[in-house]
Amino acid sequence: MSTLTLPPVPPHPKDDAIQLYKAFKGFGCDDSAVINVLAHRDATQRAYIQQEFRTMYSEDLLKRLTKELSGKLETAVLLWMHDPAGRDAIILKQSLTVTKILEAATEVICSRTPSQLQHLRQIYHSRFGVFLEHDIERHTSGDHKKILLAYVTTPRHEGPEVNREIAENDAKALYKAGEKKLGTDEKTFVQILSERSAAHLAAVSFAYQHKHGHSLEKAVKKETSGLFALALKTIIQCSENPAKYFAKVLRKAMKGLGTNDETLIRVIVTRTEIDLQYIKAEYLKKYKKTLHDAVHSETSGHYRAFLLSLIEHPIKDDDSLSLVVIGDWRRKGTYTGSEVATQVVV
Repeated sequence: MSTLTLPPVPPHPKDDAIQLYKAFKGFGCDDSAVINVLAHRDATQRAYIQQEFRTMYSEDLLKRLTKELSGKLETAVLLWMHDPAGRDAIILKQSLTVTKILEAATEVICSRTPSQLQHLRQIYHSRFGVFLEHDIERHTSGDHKKILLAYVTTPRHEGPEVNREIAENDAKALYKAGEKKLGTDEKTFVQILSERSAAHLAAVSFAYQHKHGHSLEKAVKKETSGLFALALKTIIQCSENPAKYFAKVLRKAMKGLGTNDETLIRVIVTRTEIDLQYIKAEYLKKYKKTLHDAVHSETSGHYRAFLLSLIEHPIKDDDSLSLVVIGDWRRKGTYTGSEVATQVVV
């Protein structure tokens, strides 16, 4: 499910290119016109618009947008102009090698599906001429490096099937590696959390809670720290409910004095065409306030208008994100998608 509002009959990319060129002409840029076009076009349409703009005006649209826009609006629009894998690649490169704000890289890597990561690795190498693993190796350290490298390189099943016995054994292994002993066996945490599917990890979390009376995430908080803990918690939370995870990230970005606009832009722009509708629902459920109202109160000007355009008026398309619930854990055997607590983005 996407959250992007498209016109009933989208204009031809040539017409959109003309509208953008008109917005650039004269004294200053007509930011509203730019938003009205680009915020309501999906990734394929935006790519066609870029092609038409280059054909008609012999100019790169992204470079022109860089000249015409400024500040946070420029950052948000330029990120939006790329496809999902391209956006993730740009965010990772910035996080790992420029800003060194490794929380952003950790979020992107640990919240993506195996197929998304595979595509991301290809785009990263194509765009920057270096393997993602190389930059992770060079710019991270310790157990944080180990979990990121394992998570981007280890093949994982993406289906909803779960074997109860294996899930319970993994829960036992994690308890022995953490809370049961003095110190922590980080290797076991890295191995299980990087090798198991999201559906399986959701089942492991349930088994851990059922056996020990508190969540696996709470155990991770107790046994680990820093960026390593952040990576593990992100993997666990996204295996259980990615929309709830991103709702929390957005809340944290807007809570207290000031706003973390980098996080606000990153999450809204990257999730709009994936699951922002579910994030909005989780945000309202948890914080009793709409995401629209929260963003409206924390932003201003055309930057606000652009973000709200992405958030408003969600529509359904052929993409899907299924929510299913925990089944009867007393039954032996393999558990199917209707019995596992997880979300699967297709």
